[in-house]
Amino acid sequence: MKKTGLKVLGMLLIFLLGTATTIDNNSNRHFEILKNLEIFSNLYKEVNTYYVDEIDPGEFMRTGIDAMVKSLDPYTNYYSEADIEGYRIMTEGKYHGIGAQSNIIDGYVTVMGLVKDQPADKAGLKVGDQILEVDGQSAKGKTMDEFNQIVRGFPGSSLRLKVKREGEPQPLEIQLVREEVKVKNVPFQGVIGDDIAYISLSTFTRDAGRNIEMGIKNLRKENPDIKGIVIDLRNNGGGLLNEAVNIVNLFIPKGEIVVSTRGKIKEWNRDFKTSKPSYDLDIPITILINGHSASASEIVSGVMQDYDRGVLIGRQSYGKGLVQNTMDIGYNSKVKVTTAKYYIPSQRCIQAIDYKNGKPVHVPDDQRMAFRTKNGRRVLDGGGVKPDIIVESGMDSKIIKSLIDNYQIFKFVTSFCSNGLQITDIDNYHFTAFDQFMTYLEKNNFNFDMESDDALSQFKEHAQKDGFELGNALKNLEKEMVDAKKREIFKYKATIINLIEKDIAGRYFYDEGKIKMGLRNDEEVQEAINVLHDPATYNKILGK
Repeated sequence: MKKTGLKVLGMLLIFLLGTATTIDNNSNRHFEILKNLEIFSNLYKEVNTYYVDEIDPGEFMRTGIDAMVKSLDPYTNYYSEADIEGYRIMTEGKYHGIGAQSNIIDGYVTVMGLVKDQPADKAGLKVGDQILEVDGQSAKGKTMDEFNQIVRGFPGSSLRLKVKREGEPQPLEIQLVREEVKVKNVPFQGVIGDDIAYISLSTFTRDAGRNIEMGIKNLRKENPDIKGIVIDLRNNGGGLLNEAVNIVNLFIPKGEIVVSTRGKIKEWNRDFKTSKPSYDLDIPITILINGHSASASEIVSGVMQDYDRGVLIGRQSYGKGLVQNTMDIGYNSKVKVTTAKYYIPSQRCIQAIDYKNGKPVHVPDDQRMAFRTKNGRRVLDGGGVKPDIIVESGMDSKIIKSLIDNYQIFKFVTSFCSNGLQITDIDNYHFTAFDQFMTYLEKNNFNFDMESDDALSQFKEHAQKDGFELGNALKNLEKEMVDAKKREIFKYKATIINLIEKDIAGRYFYDEGKIKMGLRNDEEVQEAINVLHDPATYNKILGK
């Protein structure tokens, strides 16, 4: 009895000391927060008051806020009142604007894509148009954030653009009326390989799960002999978690764990389970992913892999397994904060371990922890979801990345289409002017950088310092490098032609046309068809 009493007393002392330590730690933390907030406030006030040049208080504060959240991870972000429309696009799939995707090219906001039957499309804006003025104000040198603040506005309000169009001698005036723009999350669905349903999901916005289900049902109604399904999540950056759960729920039973969230606030930890009867538990499924498939895309693909419910094909996904919660912080501003990590049924986390320049750093397989699927297959955590079948692609080559990043294919297609090109049928169109593309690159002095270019530049610099005169030898070496780069371009001729054909199709038939054209030469789609037509291979991959 005496020993028991001593044990109880000892435990009580440990508890009280632990509680006191916790209280003390919390007090210290609270003091540090208040102290640093006061320092920050005083610094902000003094600099705004006494700095030699005039400071925009809002921009100055935004710089500080952006620097703070940048030190955490790429997904914790601040949204000012002006950013809220962009936030609505990511979550709701709609916004108040003109229905055009744009980017900065050569100093001008350039139209990269149009949403069918939305204001920009109806007003006659074309892909490739450069925006010179907005309501009489110059648009040159504007950032995309600045441009979007001007363009987005209340439905029914008008907007006047002056644009430069390839092939037109003078700028064009285009009048638009803003509307609530709705962006489809399922831009294309169809039957491929005679009896395979193909569904492309571009983003996990509202009703994504319902749209996937309706798409499959409609395809089955038209083609009762459907033997399998391909769900294309390539280049899908994610979206709403509940839509990921809804999509998984179509193919696994009610009451199964889809994903768990774990973070600092234990009360916020949750298990997300399928809540409805499934649509189909047996039909074979393949899911396509690549390095731009992230977040909700990785949840769907990872969960289907963990339950051995579908075969993953393509390339390793992005590696975003973090939960963000958005909180109001006053004056119609919001902060999106990473509050937890996602864990899928095998208990692995798909989150990348480290970042460089805002992007996940690749983690070798031997440094990733192993877990098991329902059928006992070995899967790895950290740094994304690894496909069951890896399809190497020319898209990963330096030359292709350089052509895309420098907008060479986009610019060429803009020029090519400006010469009166007409397409009435995607299925029968084939691009046959590759020599014309090569001439375009030479005319525009395109030169993609490689490690050997850096090495040659350093060699020239050191040679000059050392007093060496290399003359013709160096010129011959440079010429040989140019010729080698041309050979490299021809090496990926088929990939480049495929990209050109997709871009051309997008100009005339929007996202649906681009996807449909791409299916024709898509190695990953063909691999999916082959697997779905081979039940023995399909079952073997899934460990059945």
